[in-house]
Amino acid sequence: MSNNKLLLITGVSSGFGRVLAHEAIASGYHVVGTVRSERARQAFEELDPAKAVGRLLDVTDFDAIDGVVAEIEANIGAIDVLVNNAGYGHEGIIEESPLAEMRRQFDVNVFGAVAVTKAVLPYMRTRRSGHILNITSMGGFITMPGIAYYCGSKFALEGISEVLGKEVKPFNVYVTAVAPGSFRTDWAGRSMARTPRSISDYDAQFDPIRNAREEKSGQQLGDPQKAARAMLAAIASDTPPEHLLLGSDALELVRRKLSALTDEISEWEALTRSTDG
Repeated sequence: MSNNKLLLITGVSSGFGRVLAHEAIASGYHVVGTVRSERARQAFEELDPAKAVGRLLDVTDFDAIDGVVAEIEANIGAIDVLVNNAGYGHEGIIEESPLAEMRRQFDVNVFGAVAVTKAVLPYMRTRRSGHILNITSMGGFITMPGIAYYCGSKFALEGISEVLGKEVKPFNVYVTAVAPGSFRTDWAGRSMARTPRSISDYDAQFDPIRNAREEKSGQQLGDPQKAARAMLAAIASDTPPEHLLLGSDALELVRRKLSALTDEISEWEALTRSTDG
């Protein structure tokens, strides 16, 4: 893929979105980045007035998405690559966490990504060309206590991405689910929504996990700049992957999960087969 392509990246104010936009621009791509404030839009466009264009959009403002995408296509150019990056993490024990927090988590991480995808797809399908990257997480494969809503949203986006890839493959549109491990972004810092603790029975199990995550924030193994370059390599590929893990921790933990799952399936195989007619 040549570097004169146009990328639409949601959520470029911070985290992976910001770093990916910066690396893409440095590599010659043109980038339209979505932000949620006029100040953030101006700051983004200052990265490169010739190649960085900001657009105001909250991905949960579902009624606004089609119009923003149509305006980009009409006034800026054809969207060659969509990166659904906008998202955040929620931390909280299920019993303690209100359903409203789950709805918000899914609105941003799942419904927002799907809504933007649905707005962009007609243009890509008509052109018989395009690539969609959905930023998921190793939490779309593995789980740990205290991030059920987050993992649930990322499991959902992994599944949706895989199905979508099958549906749009005949139109020369590719879908890649990018699952990062632990990186030095603000995911576990200011971007993390935390439900207050209220049930002491969970203290022994969960408090050490929460404390370790807070202490590790900013010191994770993963380099966001290297992650951005890896995503650009996938974008440039003629045969991009359906799933792309980022980080050695993601690789190890997901392999361990798949191995354990394979073992469990084998252990219970006889009972599984016993249900056939």
